[in-house]
Amino acid sequence: MLKVVIIDGNSITRNLLSTLLVAGGHDVIGDSNTSDAGLARAIKLQPQIVCIDIGETSDQGFGMLDLLRESLPKALIFLVSGNMDPAIVQGASQRGIHGFIVKPFNPVTVQTIIRNAILKIARQQQARATAATEAATPNVKPIEDAR
Repeated sequence: MLKVVIIDGNSITRNLLSTLLVAGGHDVIGDSNTSDAGLARAIKLQPQIVCIDIGETSDQGFGMLDLLRESLPKALIFLVSGNMDPAIVQGASQRGIHGFIVKPFNPVTVQTIIRNAILKIARQQQARATAATEAATPNVKPIEDAR
């Protein structure tokens, strides 16, 4: 069960997303209606997942994404928005967003987006561990019979 903080100015959206995430087996440990309060809460609670609506002001929103990424480098961050403008998608992607949750929500899609991001991170960690193990294993060649 991963811990989640939701940051969105709309209480209906926060409640709906919270319900979907809890139904998917996650623990929503906090939410906020403002970015500043949400950032403070996320830093205090240290969730593994943050769902944030950065609003229509992409410059301020991108700044918030940068602060979240800096403050919670291991957290999975999902952008929640009804506006998937290409500039916002590109800017968010460049800031290490793990996925996009589009309003209005589709419960299956929300769960799939989060599950796929978790699986992708797990595969990356497994690949790094395998590579590290292989690098640490000496390359021993068989001794040939000298007869």
